[in-house]
Amino acid sequence: MIKSMTGYGRGECEENNRRFVIELKSVNNRYLDINIRLPKHLISLEDNIRKYISSRVSRGKIDVFVSQEKFSDDDIKVVLDEQVASYYYNVYSELKKKFNLQEEITLSLLAKAPDVIIIEKNEDDVETVWDTMKKALDEALSVFIDMRTKEGLKLKQDILERCMIISEKVNLIEKRSPSIIDEYREKIKLRVSEFLKDVEIDESRLLNEVAFFADKVNIDEEITRLKSHIEQLRLSLESDEAVGRKLDFLIQEMNRETNTIGSKANDLSIANLVIDIKSELEKIREQVQNIE
Repeated sequence: MIKSMTGYGRGECEENNRRFVIELKSVNNRYLDINIRLPKHLISLEDNIRKYISSRVSRGKIDVFVSQEKFSDDDIKVVLDEQVASYYYNVYSELKKKFNLQEEITLSLLAKAPDVIIIEKNEDDVETVWDTMKKALDEALSVFIDMRTKEGLKLKQDILERCMIISEKVNLIEKRSPSIIDEYREKIKLRVSEFLKDVEIDESRLLNEVAFFADKVNIDEEITRLKSHIEQLRLSLESDEAVGRKLDFLIQEMNRETNTIGSKANDLSIANLVIDIKSELEKIREQVQNIE
């Protein structure tokens, strides 16, 4: 089933005194582009998240937001660097003495100094943390993919309806095509008769002229290929794989065949039908840009 590249999903999980909340948002993109934002102490799990999403999503620009709202005692520890604190205290004392300052050197002042108090992550518990985070990611991905699938169904229906319109127009072109030769034959006869009046028309030369014209305006191959592309497009819409790029290629090919029909047919009725087909193809192309 085709999927849209636009989607949103949210998941959360609380286990082992940890709580993770993960949000996924995506928009159109030619390839898969995953941007992950997560707390610094979880940066080692970025590759896990990227690989896990890549295993279930093929295309789109996806923004991933990870937050940890509850921590286990084993997750982090706060460490005091006494030596750094001592350096800061000595420097503050010298400044106070040199500039005759009255302010006291407080705990708050020392605690705010860089690298005096360090928050360290316990690296020994990465697998346990990932197990909990993955459950939140699973939930977010399920909602995310479900939304993309529902949107994909709407896109599919719209494209199929437009394919039906295009097929009807192509059938009208195919039906109209043989009449072009007959009308051209009658037109040539009429013009020759007007110029030559009582002189007998050379049927062999007339037939040659008509045959040349018929070969020039013949669009049977283009119609056959266009019908084939329409059928391939319909079949692709039933695929369970990511078909966005394939659909984009098919639309380009359908456009090319339609343009050729318009330039070769040399007929106002067909030209108008070609305009209608190109209009529908452009609408399909816009929809295809949003398909995974």
